[in-house]
Amino acid sequence: MALILNIETSTEVCSVALSKNGTLLFEKESHEGLNHSELLTVFIEGLFLEKNIKMSSLDAIAVSKGPGSYTGLRIGVSVAKGLCYALEIPLIGIGTIDAMGIFTAQNLGQFSDIRLNENLLFCPMIDARRMEVYTALYNYKGERIKSVSAEIINADSFSNYLAKNKIFFFGNGAEKCKKQLTHPNTVFEGPLKASARFMQKLAEEKFKKNKFEDIAYFEPFYLKNFIATIPKNKLTQ
Repeated sequence: MALILNIETSTEVCSVALSKNGTLLFEKESHEGLNHSELLTVFIEGLFLEKNIKMSSLDAIAVSKGPGSYTGLRIGVSVAKGLCYALEIPLIGIGTIDAMGIFTAQNLGQFSDIRLNENLLFCPMIDARRMEVYTALYNYKGERIKSVSAEIINADSFSNYLAKNKIFFFGNGAEKCKKQLTHPNTVFEGPLKASARFMQKLAEEKFKKNKFEDIAYFEPFYLKNFIATIPKNKLTQ
């Protein structure tokens, strides 16, 4: 009977959702870009005020831990840890790619007219710049069959799987891959992106199993090391 606040900031989507027993109660979400530092706390406070729920009634906070945007992940994790400290409640870390893949496989009817069958695979993609994406593969049951990794997409990507399976590609990194992935078994599904509501069942499962993070030492799962870029005007000085 857990009341959990779910936080998703790994992409340009800033999303918060309140769930109870793994079921969505309320959510707030913005797709307007990486302005999470301005929106996240406003969304959280507004969610509780509008629904007349006390934040002290929370049992845990779940945060999307990545991979994804370095800045977005840092903001989400920082806010989640701060709230957990203040409220003295546990922190739950949820893999971003897992949340996307598992939720979509288990709720396909919400997003597409494609019929679920054992030959259908799900491939969430998060943009990692240029032709690289963070991705993994899931079967029709939502079970991961290919590890989360950073992949540079080309015409041969996923060829072994596409030879036998139809693959449902989605996420904010999928659109740029359309020209490379042209096999007849590819399916691209519109603007289906990371969302806090994708986390709710995984968060509930971890809560029941007491799978909590060490708040003091928890860090996002970046997958790749951050490389800072130097503005061109700095190079000429």
